[in-house]
Amino acid sequence: MDKKQTWNMGYWVFALVLLFLLQDVWQSANQIQTVPYSEFEKALADGRISDITLTDRTISGHLKAPANGKTLMAAALVEPALAERLNAYKVPYTRVVENTVLRDVLSWTVPVLVFFGLWYFVFHRMADKQGMGGLLSIGKSRAKIYVQTDTGVTFADVAGVDEAKHELEEVVDFLKHPREYGRLGAHIPKGVLLVGPPGTGKTLLAKAVAGEAGVPFFSISGSEFVEMFVGVGAARVRDLFEQARLQAPAIIFVDELDALGRARGAFPALGGHDEKEQTLNQLLSEMDGFDSSVGLIILSATNRPEILDPALLRAGRFDRQVLVDRPDRQGRVDILKVHTRKITLDPALPLQDVAALTPGFSGADLANLVNEAALGATRRKAAQVVMADFTAAVERIVAGLERRSRVLNPKERQAVAFHEMGHALVALAQQGADPVHKVSIIPRGIGALGYTIQRPSEDRYLMTRPELEQKIAVLLGGRAAEKLVFNVLSSGAADDLAKATDIARDMVSRYGMDEGLGYVSFEPQRQPLLDLPDGFMPRAPQASPDTLRRMDEAIRELVMAGFTRATQILQTNRPILERGAQALLAQETLDEPAIQALAAGLQTHRGT
Repeated sequence: MDKKQTWNMGYWVFALVLLFLLQDVWQSANQIQTVPYSEFEKALADGRISDITLTDRTISGHLKAPANGKTLMAAALVEPALAERLNAYKVPYTRVVENTVLRDVLSWTVPVLVFFGLWYFVFHRMADKQGMGGLLSIGKSRAKIYVQTDTGVTFADVAGVDEAKHELEEVVDFLKHPREYGRLGAHIPKGVLLVGPPGTGKTLLAKAVAGEAGVPFFSISGSEFVEMFVGVGAARVRDLFEQARLQAPAIIFVDELDALGRARGAFPALGGHDEKEQTLNQLLSEMDGFDSSVGLIILSATNRPEILDPALLRAGRFDRQVLVDRPDRQGRVDILKVHTRKITLDPALPLQDVAALTPGFSGADLANLVNEAALGATRRKAAQVVMADFTAAVERIVAGLERRSRVLNPKERQAVAFHEMGHALVALAQQGADPVHKVSIIPRGIGALGYTIQRPSEDRYLMTRPELEQKIAVLLGGRAAEKLVFNVLSSGAADDLAKATDIARDMVSRYGMDEGLGYVSFEPQRQPLLDLPDGFMPRAPQASPDTLRRMDEAIRELVMAGFTRATQILQTNRPILERGAQALLAQETLDEPAIQALAAGLQTHRGT
């Protein structure tokens, strides 16, 4: 029940009560002359009344001759015995008859109104908590409608995803100039699906489309279609498209499409999902039904395209799938330029150096990085944000918060210093390895007792076997340093060992880099964003026990070869390892110039 209907009901009740009152007043004022009972008896005794009408409370009679313009005289009826007694005193007397019309009306209307008021209040509170809204509007679409000025975001605020931006600029241009695009008979795609990891700017791109298009922009999340009542999701889909058709040309944006468009029948072991499937069926029907020539476009975003229903992705529904991937180095520079507009930045700070520190960062990660750097500069009372603030922010995001309260005993600090310097020297000694940016023995995060940061010189999309072997050697440099110096093994290399083993396993089972096993992949492509039960995705062919044994041996050989290489490098450069560890113990943190100075005379490893 919405506010308009509630107020309309109140108006009707008030008008009904007022009608009763006015009728009673009008009758009293225009037809009847009300007099005391004693005067009525006197008029009766004088013969001025022609006939009498009795009720349980009143007595009335028509006058033979009108008096004061009235033809009817009425008085409150008094019991005969009481009237006979009062007549003896020669005093006027009357009986007051209470007007109970209003009381009678309120006696049955007020309880009803109170009951419905309490019911509406309680139900409205429960509906708000459940996210259902009003009872009569539960099947209505909950899409927010934006116009051009509502979002405050344009394509000028989007950087690092130039290909995706170009695709959406074409969509906006079609909405503005449909005749130009239809000149040769072409029509705009019905749907555009933005696909990419979380934080890469899919929703930001949609807001930019709303800011640029100049047409109504319906924005809704996939989870808002599904409620506790059966049929609500399908009703909301229908209502959304009806609203959009009335305001076409328009854009419908469905964020987190995977919440609505999950593959039907994907989870048979978990029970039925009839409500979600009905909602998806309705969406498929609506996308098939609307005419793209009217300028209605559906735009969606998801970071899990692999679980979407195939019927959604076919041509004629989502005609285009636009990848919004993590930005490359130049893309990160462009994104940093956008986010650093709002902070006081050192004019001499090269954003290319900041971008080099952040391989794999998404747009959201870079926005957080800029904010953390600005907060760090604010904490140290600086006038502007400098490179040191960005470096500290990267360390905080990647390695975690500094934990100077975690006090290590001298023996542990010495082991951590040699461990981290082992990583650094193995990286520096191998040609083609990423340069070392910083080494520290300050504990961070949950379990990191120290860290070594490497800064890639360029973004890499392919890795060769020698490069992967170098990464394994760098990861095992810490364990090799501990074994070489102390001749004991500690638990500090657990994370390094896990990462090195994963690289070696991928080399053998996925990349086919072992000549003895052949160029065969024994594992399917892993989907890090995929969260499906076992048995849903197709399995790789089962390897024989003998093949599995050979795979284990190949993995072990790769890891041990990396450890041997790291040990050889550190043995050759033992004096530099000692000096570096002592410098770390004294200073706790070494930056790139200090590391380069310590590594003077380092003998490089050329490999085999």
